[in-house]
Amino acid sequence: MQVKLTKSVITVGSWTLLSRILGMVREILLSTFIGAGPLLDAFVAAFRLPNIFRRFFAEGAFNAAFVPLFAKRYESNMEPKEFANNVFANLLTLLLILTSIAMVFMPVLVFLTAAGFASDQRFDLTVDFGRIMFPYILLISLAALFSGILNTTGRFAIAAAAPVILNIIIIVALLIAWATEHNIMVWLVWSIPVAGIIQLSLLWLATYKTGIKITFSVPKWNKDMGNLVKLAIPAALAGGVLQINLLVGQLVASQETGAISFLYFADRLYQLPLGIAGIAVGTVLLPKLSRHFKTGDSNQAQSTYSQSAEMVWFVALPSSFALCLIPLPLVSALFEHGETSRQDALAISFATAIYGLGLPAFMIQKLLQPLYFAREDTKTPLRFAVISMLLNAILAIALLKVMGWIAVAVAASASAWVTSILLWISAKKFGRAASALKTSTNRIKRTFFASLVMGIILWAISQNLYTVMQTPAERVFFAIALVFAGSIIYLGIVYILKAFPKNSEKALN
Repeated sequence: MQVKLTKSVITVGSWTLLSRILGMVREILLSTFIGAGPLLDAFVAAFRLPNIFRRFFAEGAFNAAFVPLFAKRYESNMEPKEFANNVFANLLTLLLILTSIAMVFMPVLVFLTAAGFASDQRFDLTVDFGRIMFPYILLISLAALFSGILNTTGRFAIAAAAPVILNIIIIVALLIAWATEHNIMVWLVWSIPVAGIIQLSLLWLATYKTGIKITFSVPKWNKDMGNLVKLAIPAALAGGVLQINLLVGQLVASQETGAISFLYFADRLYQLPLGIAGIAVGTVLLPKLSRHFKTGDSNQAQSTYSQSAEMVWFVALPSSFALCLIPLPLVSALFEHGETSRQDALAISFATAIYGLGLPAFMIQKLLQPLYFAREDTKTPLRFAVISMLLNAILAIALLKVMGWIAVAVAASASAWVTSILLWISAKKFGRAASALKTSTNRIKRTFFASLVMGIILWAISQNLYTVMQTPAERVFFAIALVFAGSIIYLGIVYILKAFPKNSEKALN
């Protein structure tokens, strides 16, 4: 069973890694063709609008409420198809109303989320981009419903593969626009809804093949929907709090042209390891824990959780050290091309290092939250999210005059650590499943040591050789060499110390 867990995480992590790699290719093209400035600031701010609500209706609140309830019905064969169909009908109705309102009041939304744009061209650009891209929320939220069904039924691969489509479509659009000398921004913004349509269609078809046929129907309000909403509201509010953190950051950064772009590129870089382990483990962990708790198998829940913790730390620690100690070689190789200058690369690398400090905390949240959601406890994460929101806002605003736009990254990382610590302390009430983390302490300590040694060696190499790298090709080669060397050093020490996560070797065979 635990080997199966590891295989599931590897499957999701592999697809997520591919998505993140393609996402990085996307960001490289954006930095090359557009660069940090008004156009990219407007695109980022506009694309963030559907993604704000995405946390309410898609992967965040929706999955936290839907997956445990659907898992119970699926495990007990209590009309899971009928339940899913009714949820689909109600969700579609709500999203159509939301999208219609947003399209009408787009200028208000832009002003509320990027007030610093009001005095320049970025405001009108963001409004225009937003009206094209906002319907993506409808498409991706419905896609999340099908992903939740597929994950619960153990079909993780197709759900994990779907996000790859977005990056492929954007990359193709950018390259076509560049090759044909068409308006890059027009191709870029229209690629978003096109990708959403393809993602939804793929997942809809995959769900149909499982025997759970979702069709259009009249939405019905019943006890099941009441229970779903009861669970979803705290999770939605918690997700909303996290989005407020992003909006506070955007409002602060919007005061300086290019700052939103700097933070965006840095965010994309630390999202790479976060997706590989944190999101992958969280995606697999929630439906599995829900089913274990449904059957009363506390031993299996304990073992599952312990192994998940080891996998998270195995990726989080070396990634954090690398982002903190050698950000400039990585950023320079990826983004210092075309319209992005060395000065821009320095700014992005500074933000990357700060986010790197918070990376373990972001991953811990992905590990701990499913423990609450699987037990249908969405209120506790909400309380901690509110604390995080207040701390984030206070720090971002207070430090703005002292640090400038980098205060956004500092506030985000600090508040993430506070949230993680609170989730950790509170999780003790869950007993055996949470205490299983203690069984992994020795492996995690050895992983930390391996990561520290790797980080010091890479920093020393970078300090002595990076200044010699002058051309873009040399910088790219140097970054690849650093990543390769770091991987060899880290895995070598881990092997010597026997710190690999349990059952990982079996799962890879």
